[in-house]
Amino acid sequence: MLIPLLYFLSPVKIGSYEHFLPIVCAAVLSIMLFTWAKTVSLKFKILIFKLIGAVITFTIIGYHTHLALTTDYNITTDLPLFLCSFLGLISMVFTQYRSYWMYEILLFWVFAGTTQAVLTPDIATGFPSFDFFRYWIVHLGLIVMMLYASLVLNMRPTLRSVFKSFISLQVYLLIMLVVNYLLGSNYSYLNRKPTSASVLDYFGDWPLYILVVELVLLPYFLLLYLPFYLANRHKKSQSKNIEKQV
Repeated sequence: MLIPLLYFLSPVKIGSYEHFLPIVCAAVLSIMLFTWAKTVSLKFKILIFKLIGAVITFTIIGYHTHLALTTDYNITTDLPLFLCSFLGLISMVFTQYRSYWMYEILLFWVFAGTTQAVLTPDIATGFPSFDFFRYWIVHLGLIVMMLYASLVLNMRPTLRSVFKSFISLQVYLLIMLVVNYLLGSNYSYLNRKPTSASVLDYFGDWPLYILVVELVLLPYFLLLYLPFYLANRHKKSQSKNIEKQV
């Protein structure tokens, strides 16, 4: 029996095949990519990295071009200013130049911002819509990009990176507050929570949920930094043991 196309074009439900299959596919492909990338030359590693960034950025550009040509493009709702869309837009710049200061900032922005987006997807039209592919390519692509930078290109954050990223995010949020005021928009959900289910639903009404996010953000960044800290500490411990043996 054929499943009606309207089923697929309805909003993606949390826990559905359209939710989990892209995540599983991305995880499997990432493991294969990272394993293979470690066997190639540095020049080829960098080329792959640039391609990842290009795919993400051109997906954003293509999607918004499509919206502008086929719909009544609305600057109050459609600009790529939500955090993940903004990160997708600039990802090609990061992968092209591999600036360490961008890595420090983007690492925590990506993992903090995309975690909730992946766990509670807000996709108005499901498979096989452009919106469906755009959502998963950008959100999962950003995670793959930062994992690739860390695991394949061996870029690592420091404790100072946590605070750089946090302060930079405050600047971004202040800019979005001004943009929302001027346009009457709700970018980054600073004026109201998303209509779909999200972790913000547990943080109270506006503006309480913003204050709660601000309070938990720095501890959350520190928690994201913990695996890097422990790995670095383990590496130093091993080096000391080798020196003692010599």
